[in-house]
Amino acid sequence: MRLLAGLLALFFSFSAFCFSERAIEKKFLPREAIQTLALIQKGGPFPHQRDGVVFGNREKNLPPRERGWYREYTVKTPGARDRGARRIVAGRDGTLYYTDDHYRSFKRILE
Repeated sequence: MRLLAGLLALFFSFSAFCFSERAIEKKFLPREAIQTLALIQKGGPFPHQRDGVVFGNREKNLPPRERGWYREYTVKTPGARDRGARRIVAGRDGTLYYTDDHYRSFKRILE
C-alpha cells in the first residue's frame, strides 16, 4: 500500500511537471513579437501568406484542443531569409504563446 501511494505521488508530480506552463511577460518579448501581437489585435494585415493558418499542435506542446483552436503568426527574425523559427500561436480564447525554436517549446504570453 505504501509503495502504491509513493508511485501515485510520483506520477502526479511528474504529470504536473510535464504540463506546467512556462510564461513570459509581454514586455520581455523581442520587439518583433510585440509588433506581431499588435497586428493580431488589429486583425492584420499580416506580412506572410501563412499568418493566421491553423496550428495543428502535432507536437502536443500546447494544451490539447480541437482542430482550428490555434492559429499561428510569424515573428520576424532579423537577418533571416525565410520566415525563421519564431512564432506566436493564438488560441480561440485569446491565450497567446511564443516560440523561438519552431514549436519545440512555448511560453505563455502574459500581459
